[in-house]
Formats: sequence, structure tokens, C-alpha cells
Amino acid sequence: MKSLLLHGNFLHTVNGHFEILEDKWITVTSGKIVSIDDHRVPGDFELIETTPTQFFVPGLIDTHIHAPQYAFLGCGLDLPLLEWLNTYTFPAESKFSDLEHAKRIYNAVVKRTLACGTTTAVYFATIDKNASIILADICRSNGQRAYVGKVSMDRNSPDYYIEKTQEAIENAKQFVDELLSQNSSLNDDLTSPILTPRFVPTCSSELMKGLADIHNENPSLLIQSHVSENLNEIEWVKSLHLDSEHYCGVYESHGLLNSRTILAHGVHLTDNELQLLAKTKSTIAHCPSSNFQLFSGACDVRRLQQANVNVSLGTDAAGGESISMIHSMRNALLCSRAVMFNRRTSNKEDESSQEKVEEYKPLTVPDVLYLATECGAKAVGLENRIGNFTVGKEFDALLVDMNAGISDCFGTEKLTDLLDKFVHQGDDRNVIQVYVRGKLVKQI
Repeated sequence: MKSLLLHGNFLHTVNGHFEILEDKWITVTSGKIVSIDDHRVPGDFELIETTPTQFFVPGLIDTHIHAPQYAFLGCGLDLPLLEWLNTYTFPAESKFSDLEHAKRIYNAVVKRTLACGTTTAVYFATIDKNASIILADICRSNGQRAYVGKVSMDRNSPDYYIEKTQEAIENAKQFVDELLSQNSSLNDDLTSPILTPRFVPTCSSELMKGLADIHNENPSLLIQSHVSENLNEIEWVKSLHLDSEHYCGVYESHGLLNSRTILAHGVHLTDNELQLLAKTKSTIAHCPSSNFQLFSGACDVRRLQQANVNVSLGTDAAGGESISMIHSMRNALLCSRAVMFNRRTSNKEDESSQEKVEEYKPLTVPDVLYLATECGAKAVGLENRIGNFTVGKEFDALLVDMNAGISDCFGTEKLTDLLDKFVHQGDDRNVIQVYVRGKLVKQI
């Protein structure tokens, strides 16, 4: 692969601090950033020049997305979570035992997420092992960095979509072993397995302990599930695990809560749960779109961050109405403002708390870029490899043009204005190039 020389403006965060690399020359060799210069460096490169309305941002990292649910994206979102699962999700996912059907849907969702700038995706697949392997193959062939999870579930599920406990454990191990074997033979970790207990209500203690045993055999494996999304769900978990103090405690007691764990939602976490998540260095994948659509609530990201919990971002399609991380960044801003409004309303008559209310600052555009890039990289354990434009990191990036799609520019915009436009107005039409490890995987 020929080395790249990219000239333009690069917008990113470094340890959460927003930075603009203006009018820089970045050299990429063998997929990695080798230099950032103020002037053109000599050498034989593929040159990428940009226009004044264009800029680069790091590749977007979707830390929670259900690939098979793309088939009914945008449907049934007037239903609460548990009813929605039984009406739409389980019937649709059960059809993925038809591998041709699986190929059709998975090809579509991978191409579409890449088009929207998702360079790394953390996917829930289905309980079907073979279909889940197909998803991993499609991600690899399209050049998307991905963590693919064969879903495990052995209780409180429809008769037509459930596994026997020992079968679920064995299938999960076989899935992990097969993907790791492929990675070894290809000498390539672009696509990796992730252990995926669906959520506590559908996973018995025996199953969760079995998955923890698989993780203990290979501690580098990631784990993903859901937590504290919906109040009815939380009460259900309490009734199933009377010996646990809280929802997060169930995962901890079964060996599934550690620095390799990504839990989606976390809308209604208690203070004790936040302390536990910080202690174990687990990640919460904030999914504002689905939290709105399925009546779950508004996650207070600032509260989680103040408790030293890593918070990344996810689309949660199809609970979320879009597979675009740009859309999720936009909704994360709105969600944060909703939290602020709720605090203001709750404390309206309490003058002693007015100062605290005024101090609360909703998320900003650089904040949500941070969630979608650096925090996502940390969630998947790749903070030393991706997430921003630092020398030595792999070049996962989007070239954005804000004089495209429904957006117009008039030459008066600052670079921060262009980023604002991207987050508030942008879509796949503004993403004109996508790179993963320095390889061009999308171009308009």
C-alpha cells in the first residue's frame, strides 16, 4: 500500500481536550501516522489535498449496534422496550438461521455504517453461530474494524429463539475460537469476537458463569451486554437476582464486569453502581437515540464522567432510529440538554439548589466528538492505536465536506463552525472519504 500524504485541517481530541491541527501535512505509512508537519515532506506519496470546506476527523466508533435489526430500522418505536423486543426483535433475529437472508442484511448494514463514517463497530449479531461468522467475514471484506458478538440467551425468550444452556456456552466458545483462528491464520485482528450475553433477564447464572470461564481463558476478549436501560427491566432483574444489590452487581458476581466490558445504556444507574463501574474500569455505551425512542429515559453523561466512568457512544440500531453515529452525536447533545432542563424543573422551587443547577453544563460538540472517538477507542481497548491523530496511531479517519448534502458554506465559516455544521446537519453525503488503517474504504 502506497504511503499517503494528507494536507488540510484535522480536528480531534487528545485526552478529551479539543485540538485543531490547522494546515498540516500528515504522512501515513503502512496504515500508521508517521509524521505531522507544517510543510510538505519529500517522498513518493499518494497526495490527498483538501478544500477550505473540508476537514478530517477521526473514524467514528459505534460501541453498540444490533446488526440484524437493520432489517426493521425505524419500525415500532412507539412501543416500550420489553414489548418492542417481543414484537419486532426476536421474530426478526430468528430469521437469521437462513444464511442467505443473513448475508443480505449484513452486507447492507456494514456498507451503510461505513458510508456514514463508522470505522469501528461493536456488533450484536444473533444466536446463530454461522450467521455471526458471516457478519465477521463481511466486516473484514469491507475493511471495517469490528467486534462481532454471537448473542447468548437461554431463558425468558421465545421458544423459537432460545438456546439450551450448555449449547449456548459451547456455541459461544466455538464462535470465539473460530474467529481467533481466522485472525491468527490471516495475521490480522481487524475483526474480533466479543462475548455477548444479551442481558441478565435472558441469561441464566450457569450461562453467565460459562461465558466468564471463556473470558478467563482469554482475558483479552471483550464482553458486551445491556444494563439499566428501562425501569421495568431493572425491576425484572431484581426479581430474578434477589441476592444482588443492583443490576451491575449481577454481572460482577458472575465474573462479567471488568475493563473489557461494554454495557449499553446505564440510564438509571445508582451511585453504588457508578462506583463499581469506575472500580472495574467498565464502559457505558451511551445510546441517546434509542433511550428516547423506547421511552427509557435520559442518561446523564456528565454524572457518569464525574464518577470516572468511561462513556462511549452507540447508535443502538434498531432501538435507535438511525445507524449513523453523526445522528447519535446530535442526539447526545439533545439528551444532555434534556437532563439540564429536568434538573432545572426539579429544583425550580428549591432556591438553595439554584447555584448547582446553573453550574450544570450540557455536552458540547467537541464533547460528543470525544465520546464517538477517543472514548470509543478506550472502550474496545484500542486507545493506543486509534481515536485521534497522534503519531504512531493507525489512520482511521473521515474526510468531511460541509459544502455537500443539505449544507452550504459561504467562505465565512471558522473550522469550529464547520464541525458544528457536521454534527448538527451532517449525514453520509458529507462523508466523502473513509479510511481504516490507512486504507480507503469509501469515496464519493
